[in-house]
Amino acid sequence: MAQAEGYKNGRINIILHENTQQSGKELRVKKQKHSPLEIIDKEFASFVGLDDLKTSIKEIYANILINEKRKEQGLKSSKQVLHMLFKGNPGTGKTTVARKLAKLYHNINILSKGHFIEAERADLVGEYIGQTAQKTRAIIQKAMGGVLFIDEAYSLSRGGEKDFGKEAIDLLVKHMEDSREDIVLILAGYPREMDRFLTMNPGLESRFPFILDFDDYSVDELLNIGTRMLTERQYQLSKPAEWKLRNHLSKKLREDSINFSNARYVRNVIEKAIRMQAVRLLTSEQIVSKDLIVLTEQDLLLE
Repeated sequence: MAQAEGYKNGRINIILHENTQQSGKELRVKKQKHSPLEIIDKEFASFVGLDDLKTSIKEIYANILINEKRKEQGLKSSKQVLHMLFKGNPGTGKTTVARKLAKLYHNINILSKGHFIEAERADLVGEYIGQTAQKTRAIIQKAMGGVLFIDEAYSLSRGGEKDFGKEAIDLLVKHMEDSREDIVLILAGYPREMDRFLTMNPGLESRFPFILDFDDYSVDELLNIGTRMLTERQYQLSKPAEWKLRNHLSKKLREDSINFSNARYVRNVIEKAIRMQAVRLLTSEQIVSKDLIVLTEQDLLLE
């Protein structure tokens, strides 16, 4: 009877028991005080929302661990295809999440290098025959062992059938199959444009087992993000300033929900307020330590 020692380095151990009264062997997972999946919660603790993403990553990691144990017991194991498609408006965290996944996948031995390569249409599509294949293959080679992130991916199909963008798509699709064990391709863009992009390329959607929606943040989530940004910089909002920002964000979400840039907008507001506070303090006769920390209603210059 084999006995596992416990959970180490993010790995789950399986105990193998032989039942002397029955034929065959029984596999049983020993309960651990700390779940191996806690590593995912820890890695994404600073991210607001994104529950579907966190669930998907936990499924991926659990499958990896169990497949390792299947191999140890002489059972068949399978490699996962991890290409992803992110749909969301600006400032919803698509690029930030892709960077995080590159490092995480390296740490849990999915990718050999874990680096992050970001590309756009100009990096892939050439201006004459033969150039597109050369540029696309070069980018793919550079991304091997890591994550290749293509933002506004729908721009590859904007020129129609005769555009060289179609050639870039075809090459990407081919390498998605040929090199799927050591590269993760993530296509990202606005929701409507990405949906249209998938309909223009039959069979493309089926190659992405993970299609994730990055929804716009709520007012409370945006304030949470803003508070975290301020805490990192050792600032805080006064209560009147917080209410002023809350009311402003509510208005922005109602009036400009399509083009609103979410967390990016909040970051710009905060950075502007910090600069305005600096100007205000320089004209003050006396500055105490609290003044250096608190951003007031006066510092928030909002549209």
